[in-house]
Amino acid sequence: MHKVPIVQNILAANERIAHEVHQRLAAQRLFTINMMSSAGAGKTTLLEQTIKRLDGVLRIGVIEGDVETCTDAVRIEAAGAQSVQIITEGTCHLEANMVLLALDELILELIDLLFIENVGNLVCPAGWQLGEDMKMVVVSTTEGDDKPAKYPAMFAASEVMVINKIDLLPYVDYDVQKVKRFALAVNPQLQIFELSCRSGEGLDTWCDWLQSLRHKGRQAHPLPQRIEF
Repeated sequence: MHKVPIVQNILAANERIAHEVHQRLAAQRLFTINMMSSAGAGKTTLLEQTIKRLDGVLRIGVIEGDVETCTDAVRIEAAGAQSVQIITEGTCHLEANMVLLALDELILELIDLLFIENVGNLVCPAGWQLGEDMKMVVVSTTEGDDKPAKYPAMFAASEVMVINKIDLLPYVDYDVQKVKRFALAVNPQLQIFELSCRSGEGLDTWCDWLQSLRHKGRQAHPLPQRIEF
């Protein structure tokens, strides 16, 4: 008798729900980004600055994922965006069924671009489809510049990499060219942004790019394939 590994069954079930999420978001013509990083890379701060800069231009919604507390969702709402918090109670990544339930808490008709801020972790989130159109990864200059080499699946799965906290480069031992070289070796198609939420450097370019995604949200997008690495 052939036995299918349990992990394959779990991932297959997740991907069926992810397809349902994707179809629901596509019906709203709502482009969705799964934002991933290690803890402390600055995902929430980047979203706060993005929401404020695009106020009146692009209506952003955020699904927040954390192991505990609603702190990040409160910050996002204070910045001026719709937000719903998912507390995973120990689970190190978001799953599609969590996102499906969270959608019921948002007024999707009043959102132009949806972010899913995943749990801070460079391992597990890369392998779980959530129904998004695009995965992105945020790294920061306060981390090691070898992250793409140590966690290649995350960078292979992502279409965009943000290098955050570049205002700290004079004070840290971090080689931007090295991290870009490692990342592009894993994924030559990776689009890279360098920015600082403190100084504002690079945020205009970032926000201009986000505005271009509004048009993509009006098109049909296939569900991205899960990366096997």
